[in-house]
Amino acid sequence: MPLDLPGFAYAAFVAAGGIMGYVKSQSIPSLGAGLLFGSIIGYGAYQTTQDPQNYGTILGSSAALGGMMGYRFYNSGKIMPAGLLAAVRYIF
Repeated sequence: MPLDLPGFAYAAFVAAGGIMGYVKSQSIPSLGAGLLFGSIIGYGAYQTTQDPQNYGTILGSSAALGGMMGYRFYNSGKIMPAGLLAAVRYIF
């Protein structure tokens, strides 16, 4: 079974974004959400590595995160971080 490299890369990107949000502005909610969603997406990538038909976890968490970040981007108009993460959701 092939490794889901895009899924794991997306998980790392989300977790790194949470860490960057904490380092930049001392935002504990950013750190928590980034690590939580990064872990869930990483678990989903692991599941799709085991069985390519088992994509529910990664799809659900990606949709929730994309929806939240899309809403934040719509309200703030700022590309970083909400617009960037909402766009990356569609790439992976």
